[in-house]
Parts: sequence; structure tokens; C-alpha cells
Amino acid sequence: MRPAPGRPGLRSRSFLPAVALTAAGQALLRAAAPGGRGRWERTNHAGRPVGLYAGPAAAMGTAVAAARVSPAAGLAVLAAGACGAYDDVAGDDRRGLRAHLRALRHGEVTSGAVKLFGISAAGLAAGHVLKQRPVDRVLAGVVIAGAAHFVNLVDVRPGRAAGAVLALGAPGLVRGGPGAELAAVALGGAAAVLPGDLGEHVMLGDTGAHALGAVSGAAAVACNGRAGLLAHAAAAVAAAVYGDRVSAWARAL
Repeated sequence: MRPAPGRPGLRSRSFLPAVALTAAGQALLRAAAPGGRGRWERTNHAGRPVGLYAGPAAAMGTAVAAARVSPAAGLAVLAAGACGAYDDVAGDDRRGLRAHLRALRHGEVTSGAVKLFGISAAGLAAGHVLKQRPVDRVLAGVVIAGAAHFVNLVDVRPGRAAGAVLALGAPGLVRGGPGAELAAVALGGAAAVLPGDLGEHVMLGDTGAHALGAVSGAAAVACNGRAGLLAHAAAAVAAAVYGDRVSAWARAL
């Protein structure tokens, strides 16, 4: 018999695949290192070499696990990860929404602009499926894209992004239905990468941060009605407007 929505058995059937798929992805990428290990290595804030294996592994693992719950959510997570991967490969040093919008006004399409429009489009598409009313669909898109952006903003020190996903997703576990399952997916992906991230062996990069944020946003959308969507959307917009302060706060933790 299928467990009732919100029961531990149902949540574990979303949490465990996310953990397993993400962990397996990291192991496979580390062993194979397509293109050579140099392509997968970066230097973190402390000058230590870290691998980018966690980001693609988290994106693929959580996308597959989320798609079992909601194909639309899975595609949004995959799109967010893909946009983040483009920034990891082709991005520049400009940070903040304003900097990328200024460049766009001058005719330059930056990697940040690609992320903004790509993840927003993916969020709106997922919102169209997850919600019924037009206003709720738009709010859902803002929440999904905003959550992806927020997690990327706090990914400035080891463990900050994965820790934020764990904190954001935990309340959703007590809810029923797809929201609890998507929250479990987000927690599973974050739990799989947290030890390596804290140990400064790997980093999420934009790929992993955006993907984990998107699945957290999808969980919030599935868990909430109009009032909850408004609250989450307002918080997402505030985080985007005050992005530099959010990142500074995350560094100070």
C-alpha cells in the first residue's frame, strides 16, 4: 500500500534516491574527470584546490529525484543547473543583478543575464504546471528562480549553500504530498554534498547552488497557497535587491 502523503516512508523514498544519485555522480565524475582533472579544479577563498564534481552531481541527482515527484520540477532543476554550468564555464567576475542588467542595457549578454532569463523561464514553466491560477503561476516562477538565486548568493564559504538548503527545506518535511517529497529531494542533495563542501574538498559552484536552490523553491511552491507564495516571493525579491548584503552576511557566519 502506498504511504499516505507526508509520512516518513514517502519522504525517505525521495530523500534516499537524491542522496544516492548525488553521491554516485560525485564518485563517477571524480574517477573519470571528463576533459582532465585540470578542468574540474578551482581555487577556493582560502587558496585551497577544490573540485567542481559536487555541482553537476547535485544538479543531475536532484533533477532525477525531483522528476519522479514532478517532471516539471525536475526540468526546472535541470535547467537551473545548466544555466549555472554555463556561468561556471564562461562567467566573468561581475557579481550582482545590477551589474548584469547594466551590461545588458549596453548590448552585452553576460552569463548572469543568461542565468536570469533562463532560470526565470524554467521557474515560470514549472509554476505553470504546479499551480492552477495565473497569479499563483507567476508567483511560483518568482519563488523558484528567487530560491535558486538566493542559494547562489550564500555560496561564498564552505557549507553555506548546502546549509541554507537544509534550513529552507526542513519545514517542508512536515507538510504532505509533493511538497514534502520535493523538500526531501532538496535535503538529500544537500546532505550528499555537505561533508565534502565543509571539508573544502569540493565546491558546488553555480551549477550546484542554482540546482539545489531551484528544487528548494519548487518544494516551497508545492507546499504553499497564495499567502505563502506571496511571502516567499517577497523574500526572494528582497534577497535579489540586497544581494551584496546577503552574501556579506553569509561570509560573516
